[in-house]
Amino acid sequence: MLKTIYNNCAGIDVHKKVIVVTITKTNKSNITVYQTKSFSTFTEDLITCRNWLVDNQTFDVCMESTGKYWIPVFNILEVNCKCVVCHPKYVRSIPGKKTDKKDSKWIADMFKHVLVEPSFMPPADIRQLRDLMRYRNKLVNIRTGEKNRFQNSLTVSNVQIASVVSDVFGKTSQSILKLMLDNPNLTLEDISPLISKKMKSDPKDILKSINGSFDDSQVSKMTVCLNHYDAINECIESLEQQILKLTVKYSTEINLLLTIPGISETSAIFIITEIGTNMNVFISDKHLASWAGLTPRCKESAGKKQSVRIIKAGQYIKPLLVECALNAIKDKSCPYIKARYESIKKRRGHKKAIIAIARLLLVSTYHILNTGEVFDNDRFDNLLNKNIKKHNKKVQNTEDMISYLDKLG
Repeated sequence: MLKTIYNNCAGIDVHKKVIVVTITKTNKSNITVYQTKSFSTFTEDLITCRNWLVDNQTFDVCMESTGKYWIPVFNILEVNCKCVVCHPKYVRSIPGKKTDKKDSKWIADMFKHVLVEPSFMPPADIRQLRDLMRYRNKLVNIRTGEKNRFQNSLTVSNVQIASVVSDVFGKTSQSILKLMLDNPNLTLEDISPLISKKMKSDPKDILKSINGSFDDSQVSKMTVCLNHYDAINECIESLEQQILKLTVKYSTEINLLLTIPGISETSAIFIITEIGTNMNVFISDKHLASWAGLTPRCKESAGKKQSVRIIKAGQYIKPLLVECALNAIKDKSCPYIKARYESIKKRRGHKKAIIAIARLLLVSTYHILNTGEVFDNDRFDNLLNKNIKKHNKKVQNTEDMISYLDKLG
């Protein structure tokens, strides 16, 4: 018989318009009594549900993460209750016995025996910051898409300005291109005042590069792309102002993360929004790496490993850490990271090497936030020197063996 951990708990089956709540109370004789009620998802009814749980002394609640519908339920209940959110795969009901009432009862039964794997839920202020940062990330991706569409239109129109300037979306390039859309027949006198003094390209080459073949469809498309691009930039700036207001209280943690090679201020804020600042919620740095999807998957049968590819977890933090890792291998402040990347790359390839560096950065983040100490470059330099000495000793031993074999003929 399974041991009952929570004698008084509740399971919630969440839907768009209604939630079904089942309270389970288990006495000393291991007899369980169930109470089930349905509530609408209006705020008033959710508060009524919270009061009903409090009246029954039920402060441990479990619900599955159904889309975004669980979020308002969680926000209202967490005021008085300890809420656990879990992935639907951990509370999947038995086929043929699936109704809303039975689902809530099944969730409660699973939860009272602690058979549910809880999802990581940071504090409310971190969740608000996370929502803004993820939205900013989406806007940046949309902006990149608009830049690609604009460049495609330039290519179709045979405008080769990308061949003579370093950034098509720089200040000088944008001024020239916007003027070009209004008047395709530009002269050297028209573009000369717009060219920055820092521009290394010859104005005559720039004029030749923008002499393309335009039609009305491409001009209208490029105009829409530029207007959308400018609007997205304004939205990103507005979001960043709000983000900076919310990150004032985490300035200490952000400054600690900035000591890690490859991590910028935006990346540091994004990392904190994803993993929080309290590392005690993770059992170890290995647990955090697994949560972020930076560990090989466990897929073994009959003593044979069928796959060692990394798991699919970490939808947001994994790409971020890979981007930081790409920056870290170019950072000269910590040569060990570059050396480790090159060492793994020779044996396993670029992709596995960069994932290893991403994991190294995440493990460093875990210990820095846990101890409050800055990133120690000297420790990694000593480790690099030890590895170099070992390598030189191996090479020396190999040369001695070869000379010895030569003497033996």
